Amino acid sequence: MTARHVLLAIVFASFASIASTSAEEFPSRPITWVVPFAPGGITDTTSRIVAEEMSRTLGQSVLIDNRGGGGGTVGTEQVARAKPDGYMMIYGTQGTMAANVTLRKNLSYDPLKSFLPVHLVGESPNLFVAYHEAPYNSVPEFIAYARQNPGKVTFSSSGVGTATHLVAELFKTVTGIEMQHVPYRGSAPALNDMIAGRVDVMFDYPVSVGPHVEAGKLKVLATTAPDRLRAYPAVPTMAELGLTDMTTQSWSSIMVPAGTPAPVVDRLAEAAHAAMTSERVRTHFERFGTRPMMQQKAEMIPFIEKEIKRWGDVIERAGLEKQ
Repeated sequence: MTARHVLLAIVFASFASIASTSAEEFPSRPITWVVPFAPGGITDTTSRIVAEEMSRTLGQSVLIDNRGGGGGTVGTEQVARAKPDGYMMIYGTQGTMAANVTLRKNLSYDPLKSFLPVHLVGESPNLFVAYHEAPYNSVPEFIAYARQNPGKVTFSSSGVGTATHLVAELFKTVTGIEMQHVPYRGSAPALNDMIAGRVDVMFDYPVSVGPHVEAGKLKVLATTAPDRLRAYPAVPTMAELGLTDMTTQSWSSIMVPAGTPAPVVDRLAEAAHAAMTSERVRTHFERFGTRPMMQQKAEMIPFIEKEIKRWGDVIERAGLEKQ
């Protein structure tokens, strides 16, 4: 072996050693988990409790960074461009990782090419809520009211293309009524205007609307869950009311930029799985009808592909204009 070959062998061995050591030592500093929505909604609440549990396993803090805007696209695009070293993750949703493929004209990322899936987090039903002084107290009464007041009824959402928006669009298609969309930069500001009576109705998660319902500021008309929720036993499901196509649950996930080393993805998936199976997360999720999801890494790909098609069909049937 020539001196040149010996030198190259040493260099390659050094790189391999560095890469191996880097993967073994990961993480050596705090990890940022970008939540692409404003604080206060289910994404914020869920991510924080899961992040705390992941931190226990990883031995480093998992820090939540809320970067709202563009129905979740702003923060998601930023993570897609981030260094693929495992120190920046994205909170992916059915909006950012499925619906936006059809809804956004100039989407700068591809859910399954720009990212590597780490772990699904949870799926949660929506509650269909109304302003507490609204002149309707059930879904049939609301549908009748909307038909008597065409074009005047409004619904809020946490942003264009988010689950809270698309479930309402599905509701419009299923019932044949008209509602005007009022998008916000997150669930919290949308709920604030609901409580003030500036918007009529909204689909949102139990964890977000629960405190306002308990305070008498909002009233629940129905849930999109397959069964009645333990926390709201008197609230009917959409299926019970004859709207079987409205049985739907929103989901969330952890993903990292494409190119992240496999050992790092494995480590993050291990920590996420430990969080999903922890008693604390399970108890927290159960309170609001959320189910922890156990699919991780490659197991997530068929699920996401199916969701891209499903919500793409909803968007096309609703005739939504691409953003």
